[in-house]
Amino acid sequence: MPSSAAPEPTHVQVNYRKYDGTLHWNLRMRRLGEDEHGVWLGLPADSVMRKGHNPEVPLPEAHVILFPRDAWWTAVFNAAPRSTEIYCDITTPPRWPSPAEVTMVDLDLDVLRKRGAAAPILVDEDEFAEHQVRYGYPAEVIAAAEAAARWLMAAVADGTGPFDGSHRRWLAMVDGVQA
Repeated sequence: MPSSAAPEPTHVQVNYRKYDGTLHWNLRMRRLGEDEHGVWLGLPADSVMRKGHNPEVPLPEAHVILFPRDAWWTAVFNAAPRSTEIYCDITTPPRWPSPAEVTMVDLDLDVLRKRGAAAPILVDEDEFAEHQVRYGYPAEVIAAAEAAARWLMAAVADGTGPFDGSHRRWLAMVDGVQA
């Protein structure tokens, strides 16, 4: 018997926003699937994204983004030769206003690991401090962002959760990527 549920869209609009609601990084990505870690979207090499409504920014390498369920972060896994292998944005938990759109608020802090490096690094602490004042982040948002950054630093360093290589099968699904 055919299912009455509508099929999931093949593409998803990804909208990172700032705390005041302004559009930040945004792009359209292909829906790859879901696993225990969350929803995976991907883009082949030579794609583009935008910062706000500015001109397109080229993305020479393929990448996938993980949108976890109920976590205060998203994670980008870049194909070689991009020097940053993993780039995690500390965000509010991703929301899905529709199956064709995911949105979250970028809270400035980022955890990244350079290709070949053993340890991740935490960046943009100055921007996080500045935006706490500018946007008036509530105490619970600050605490959740800081907790997410601590968790990500440990998980990326230890290779736990989705940082255990789980991204490789999703990255292989993006055209032109070697697993």
